[in-house]
Amino acid sequence: MKRYADPYLAGFALGLVLLASFAWNGRGVGVSGAFRRATSGEAFFDPTVAGILVGGFLSALLAGRLRATVERGPNITSRTRLGAALAGGAVMAVGAYLARGCTSGLALTGGSLLSAGSWIFMLAAFAAAYAVAPMVRRAWR
Repeated sequence: MKRYADPYLAGFALGLVLLASFAWNGRGVGVSGAFRRATSGEAFFDPTVAGILVGGFLSALLAGRLRATVERGPNITSRTRLGAALAGGAVMAVGAYLARGCTSGLALTGGSLLSAGSWIFMLAAFAAAYAVAPMVRRAWR
């Protein structure tokens, strides 16, 4: 199995995607707005959502990771992993709705615009991730 992409190269490429989004769409990236526009009938097709689907598929294909599987730790069943993923996704969706935006839009677009709130959010999110990572890592061993 091939390794994941170099994080520095991937981050640089994501920055270029963000720049292109500003240049062509007049706004940054963030998928919750695309889903809102699609479900409200404002725009059924959104290039951002299509890009996520095509980009994810091509990334998995090029990395030799394109297969149907549930990635989980040895102490977690597939059913538990899928349930946790569904619950986590639901919590994130409710949070994006209440916040009127998603984490990618806040961190990437707000961060690139030097929004103080976005930078505070990113620092808090990374701090929380580092605090929780040791507990989650034990479940994957």
